[in-house]
Amino acid sequence: MSVPILECRGLSKRYGHGDAMALDEINLSLYSGRIIGLLGPNGSGKTTLLKLANGLLRPSSGSLLINGDEVGTATKAIVSYLPDRVCLDPSSRIRDLITFYADFYADFRRDTAETMLANLGIDLNKRFKTLSKGNREKIQLALVMARKARLYLLDEPIGGVDPAARDYIINTILNNYSEDAALLISTHLIQDVERILDEIIFLKEGKVILSGAADDIRSNKGMSIDMLFREVFKC
Repeated sequence: MSVPILECRGLSKRYGHGDAMALDEINLSLYSGRIIGLLGPNGSGKTTLLKLANGLLRPSSGSLLINGDEVGTATKAIVSYLPDRVCLDPSSRIRDLITFYADFYADFRRDTAETMLANLGIDLNKRFKTLSKGNREKIQLALVMARKARLYLLDEPIGGVDPAARDYIINTILNNYSEDAALLISTHLIQDVERILDEIIFLKEGKVILSGAADDIRSNKGMSIDMLFREVFKC
């Protein structure tokens, strides 16, 4: 059996004394060659899990392993992370941001990034701060997907872009990750991404309440993942 690209063993996270658990005894094994949907309502723990996997947070208890290793310098070299908010230097030109990524990440593919941005109609000479929120999000996603990583962690990658651009972005995600990698994508726009998901994880109040192959779950439940989500998490 191959080593999971991401493994959680009794993973828990509490932000402060007396606070509710953001993640509560999570056990997961995710493998390369899969696109996994991390799905749940606001406050379910999705962003916390992605931040733990990228080393931005530390577990309160339990462990999280990337390719068999504790999260650290070695794992950051194989993880490409898209946060839930834009975090690039607003004064930089897009061309300079590409150079920054190329200098910082050994696996960064400049030609891939430039091609993606050209297809999105992004002028590389523009300053980041002059662009719309949607275009800033497209740029950050293009830079993340231009790395040849082993694990991609995408937190709401299409939340701020217009519907017309979503199909292109989803196809960009598909075309720029390889079979020896895994992609964990957190999103509320399930209908837009359902067709690309191999597996799903439903999180609720920090606990995994459902996980497995998307096709099996659709067959067993007799409905789409989007409809199942609405049923499970209805107000």
